[in-house]
Amino acid sequence: MTTSTPTPVPTTDDLVATLHRDGIVACRGAFSPAWVDTVREDVEAAFAEARSRPDGAVGRGPNRYYVEIHPEQLRGFVDLVDHPWVRQVCTAVLGEDYEIVELGFDIPFAGAVNQPWHRDFPAPEETRRDGRLTSLAFNLTCVDTEEDMGPFEIALGTQFDDGREFDHEMFPPKSAYARYEERAVRKFPQRGDVSARSALTIHRGTRNLSEKARPVLVLGVDAPGAGNAEHHDTAVTRGYWERLPERVRAHLRCPVVDELTPITQKHTIEGLVMGEA
Repeated sequence: MTTSTPTPVPTTDDLVATLHRDGIVACRGAFSPAWVDTVREDVEAAFAEARSRPDGAVGRGPNRYYVEIHPEQLRGFVDLVDHPWVRQVCTAVLGEDYEIVELGFDIPFAGAVNQPWHRDFPAPEETRRDGRLTSLAFNLTCVDTEEDMGPFEIALGTQFDDGREFDHEMFPPKSAYARYEERAVRKFPQRGDVSARSALTIHRGTRNLSEKARPVLVLGVDAPGAGNAEHHDTAVTRGYWERLPERVRAHLRCPVVDELTPITQKHTIEGLVMGEA
């Protein structure tokens, strides 16, 4: 009789150590594929609506788009933000009073090209000076990622690079690319997997050689005072707010309104518009 040793469940300290070492950590099988399929339905509906009006979607390179949405547009919003692993990582890294500030999705379509290596915004002083992460980006793939679909590529351990010499403090010079390519790992998440990364870890989307889209949901979370909420326009209606669990309301930092207004995308990253030159 052959026996196997169960894979140990990572402790909170393990998760934090991995995130600080690599700049990314993941939870395999956090959700069922069927649940993720409903997320994809909502993402596709939101994308169709966003593309039907000016500035509803923003380009992140050829055939690659980003769309910010309201929580009410995603049936699984509460399931995602209230998942024990998501709460565990947020609390451990960002503190008990972490703030949910962004909900959106990226979609690279057939023909998407390599993005330049980049981080999503300049490193805050707390990170450069103290090595403290003040924000996290959670990613949930809406499809089973295959090798030819333009997988996400991340240069492990680069979240603490100073970056003040980067173009716009976000885009490292091409003379530094060899270092990122040495550290680069391509990720092939499957439906149900969730990852958490520092948006400061140098990364890029790669060429989509398939005929398939690769939508990925993005959840942005801040430590108190990190300030990323000012770059986003998510809101909830009063009725939706009142139905939310108190544990979710305690972390949701967005306006409560009588009626939702379609979001005009303003989180443009100019250096990504053309792809890698």
